[in-house]
Amino acid sequence: MTGWRCAGGRWGPAGAALVWLHPEHGERTSPLTADRPLAFTTGSRRGCTGVRRGARLTPCPRQAELPAGAVSAQCPECARLDRSYSVAADTRTDDPRPYDVYLAWFAPGLVKVGITAAERQGVRLLEQAALSHALLGRGPLMAARRAESVLGAALGVPDRFPYPAKRAAREAPPEPAARAAELAELHRRAGALPGLPESLARLPWAPVHHDADYGLDRLHRAGPTAGLLCPAAGVSVAGTVIAVAGPDLYLGLPDGRTVLLDLRRLAGWPLSAAPPGTATTAAVAALPPGGKGPEPEGLF
Repeated sequence: MTGWRCAGGRWGPAGAALVWLHPEHGERTSPLTADRPLAFTTGSRRGCTGVRRGARLTPCPRQAELPAGAVSAQCPECARLDRSYSVAADTRTDDPRPYDVYLAWFAPGLVKVGITAAERQGVRLLEQAALSHALLGRGPLMAARRAESVLGAALGVPDRFPYPAKRAAREAPPEPAARAAELAELHRRAGALPGLPESLARLPWAPVHHDADYGLDRLHRAGPTAGLLCPAAGVSVAGTVIAVAGPDLYLGLPDGRTVLLDLRRLAGWPLSAAPPGTATTAAVAALPPGGKGPEPEGLF
């Protein structure tokens, strides 16, 4: 795939996929289905993936090089441009689409309130790696934003928290019924709160669980995760897809280990197919302890 560069992962109604960008051929995706073999070698330079506005991608004007270990696949200039017209950054307030206000469950005591465009049909929750969620209401963007603020303060739930806490929780999550009970209590309290915008239509209690979307049963059968793969220039990765949760891809290596590949850190690398029998040469680092980590989860 000469000229193609990985742009990370993407969730859609059909599941998770790898996204590829090419300066002339545009964008393609490769489904990350269970048991699919995955073998690639990185190129010599990781580059900024540019700015996407809807279906249009603007390449990085400086073709900036990125650090191998950066979570973001954008250079500072493109990141600023991206946030200059963004719902998440409150710099885009003219979006006419209806928005859903949701409660997302990640771990016991770690429930967040957020908003997402209703037309995305819950895909945002899969991107965030929420294990369960429930919708609270639907309405115009600014009404949803106001409700998010009111609910977050009144219910004492955050809009973000460190990502490693999510990873730790999915290793041995409570049963869906236990998650639903915690969400149900917050949903009940939210429904009784005064001061929510009148233009926000309340939605009935209807919990959704994502265990099957992620393939958590396969992940649990595979055993403990040995560590985090570290993409770098000229390294190879070869394994079989076990599960995908949010941006986290779990791979089974030929030696029996399960390792985690953060697709955010893979974005920006040119990748070439590795021949059969290729060994994984990327370093495997220890996973950060749950509840601690350098990067907070974004809103959108």
